[in-house]
Amino acid sequence: MDTHWKKDLDHLFSITKNDAELDVLLRALLTPAEYVEIVMRWQIVKMLIEGRTQRQIRDLLGVSIATVTRGARELKYGSGILLKCYDRLYPGRRKSK
Repeated sequence: MDTHWKKDLDHLFSITKNDAELDVLLRALLTPAEYVEIVMRWQIVKMLIEGRTQRQIRDLLGVSIATVTRGARELKYGSGILLKCYDRLYPGRRKSK
């Protein structure tokens, strides 16, 4: 397998000109179910960061508590990339801890 795939993917996303083009690209690369799954997981992360409980998120989005817990675990023990991306998308929206 080509080991440059990560660089290719990074470059591919960086050359999209706007959100609409990125959306078209993702829809071309992913199945409809995969696309919905990525969108749903980001919604879970956003809601967790914004202070919703895991049970509230489960009920609002109709997902399993295990799916929500996975997002919570990544926020707590992960690399920090989710918080970094959230802060870039919504500067000043998150209260510092």
